[in-house]
Amino acid sequence: PLPSPEIYTYNFIVDGVAVNDPQNILVQRDGSRFLNMLIVPGERTQNYTEANQRGTVSHPWYDSKVLGINRRLTVYTPYGYEANPKKKYPVLYLLHGAGGDEEAWISMGRTAQILDNLIEKGLAEPMIVVMPNGNGNQQAAQTLNLPTAPQQFDRNAFQSMPEAQRNRAMNGYVVSLCEEIVPFIEKNFRVIAKPEARAIAGLSMGGGHTISASILYPQLFDYICPLSAAGSATPEQIATLKKAGVKLYFLACGDADFLFEGSKTLDKTLTEQGLDHIYYVSDGGHTWANWRLYLNTFAR
Repeated sequence: PLPSPEIYTYNFIVDGVAVNDPQNILVQRDGSRFLNMLIVPGERTQNYTEANQRGTVSHPWYDSKVLGINRRLTVYTPYGYEANPKKKYPVLYLLHGAGGDEEAWISMGRTAQILDNLIEKGLAEPMIVVMPNGNGNQQAAQTLNLPTAPQQFDRNAFQSMPEAQRNRAMNGYVVSLCEEIVPFIEKNFRVIAKPEARAIAGLSMGGGHTISASILYPQLFDYICPLSAAGSATPEQIATLKKAGVKLYFLACGDADFLFEGSKTLDKTLTEQGLDHIYYVSDGGHTWANWRLYLNTFAR
């Protein structure tokens, strides 16, 4: 019998060396590893394969004054974007985890396929998805072989900063995301430039970035989706989000995830502060099988 419907990765060990299957052209990249991919068909994976109407994936570059480098984004625009030059779209900012880059959600997360299928079936509104590189010292994915920027840290100067300035210094990538990437997208793509048309989501480290962005910029995103998040928020911070009028707070984690206790604590804080939210608990741990499932769920 086939294993349950999901995407599985594999390779062969030949004389102690890991090699890919030469008969399988389906591969995905996980950091520096390229792995063969097997998609077992079924209800869970029906949106992970190609739709009939497909959007476009591009890789624009933006200049970051905050981080001091030119950086690459991955941007998904939905089917029909080019053919409807007057139509404007909502935007989902979708953030990867540690070890990933701006291609992670496309390669392992099947973002384009999931959105194509949901939109074609009328289950999700056509939207733009922006996938930045969350490593503040990287210009782009390591496959481009570009040098990383040196990270300089002056502890004495940091300690003497006012709290607001320290928060910016500690969250340089998040500041760049909210103050540089969002305006870049709104200048160069046809978007609805309002909080009610902006969503932010991220997995693991990107879940922490999602929480940080919502705390530092509570008026920017009306849809906040931390997934298996490496981060939390205080009651005061959640109260600020409630006051800002957040429309959806979608918190998700696997019940075997090593970050599950943290997600339960955040759910408790959200409940105590009266912020209406969805707490989605799935089986399994800290895996792409869950993160694809979450995207396929909350994108609707």
